[in-house]
Amino acid sequence: MIAAADWTAWTCAVRVAVTDSTALDAARAEVTAVMAEVDRAASRFRADSELAAVEASDGSFTRIGPLLTDLLAAALRAARLTDGDVDPTVGGSLCGLGYDRDLAEVSLDGGLAVRPAPGWRTIELDVSRHRVRVPAGTHLDLGATAKAQAADLAARAAARTTGAGCLVAIGGDVSVAGPAPAGGWRIRVEDVTGDPSGPPVGPWTVVTVREGGLATSSVHARRWKRGGMQLHHVVDPRTGLPPVSTWRTVSVAAASCTDANIASTAALVRQASAVPWLRARGLPARLVRADGALLTLGGWPAEERAA
Repeated sequence: MIAAADWTAWTCAVRVAVTDSTALDAARAEVTAVMAEVDRAASRFRADSELAAVEASDGSFTRIGPLLTDLLAAALRAARLTDGDVDPTVGGSLCGLGYDRDLAEVSLDGGLAVRPAPGWRTIELDVSRHRVRVPAGTHLDLGATAKAQAADLAARAAARTTGAGCLVAIGGDVSVAGPAPAGGWRIRVEDVTGDPSGPPVGPWTVVTVREGGLATSSVHARRWKRGGMQLHHVVDPRTGLPPVSTWRTVSVAAASCTDANIASTAALVRQASAVPWLRARGLPARLVRADGALLTLGGWPAEERAA
């Protein structure tokens, strides 16, 4: 019997589901522990995080733990795979737009300081020696990869500990591990991530996932208004501003949630050119245009329902 638990963390809805109801408490404990470890390592909102220590090092090499090493390696891999569309050096850009603290605490007063990202090639990561050098004054944001990577790590940890099939969803990032339930994990995909037990908002469909991950990125999530502009958390590194994207929502399935989120975020930045880019990689994807028109690629199932 599938059992699930829901709570809120990182200003996101979090869900863990397991194929054995007796494993739920242990699975939730694993998810909570992994998210706490990722937060201590990579939060840009904590003065005591490892990431904060790296940024305070004035451009010298800083020793870091294995987890932050892996998180930074994934962020730099994302930048390479997307030709810089997904860039971890956008932290300063987001701060300039006012997103310098947890979203619920972002000030709506004040102006904007538009800051293009310094560029991911300025980061020197020594994986074997667990150290990194970031230019002085550069601020990092690993949001395009770390949340999805946390879902992957948590799902694997929960499955390993319990022996059950596990699904972990953090916001729009979903990862599954262990033996899937009969027929696979059924996941509702829509524009706005909300309570899965509540009514859907706008067009939606249900997909089945047996392994890997699924990620949804949207310009309708994590929004705020400042300097007379409506802003969101996806930033074009080249301009330092949120793109006026062709798409309002992009969902992608891949071998991991991390890879899925890299692709869905890059698609918002790439706009119309995301279509041939996703097709070339054979990734199943669902793209929703600003006017609500749907486009599916790579074997994504046809839309079944509308609210």
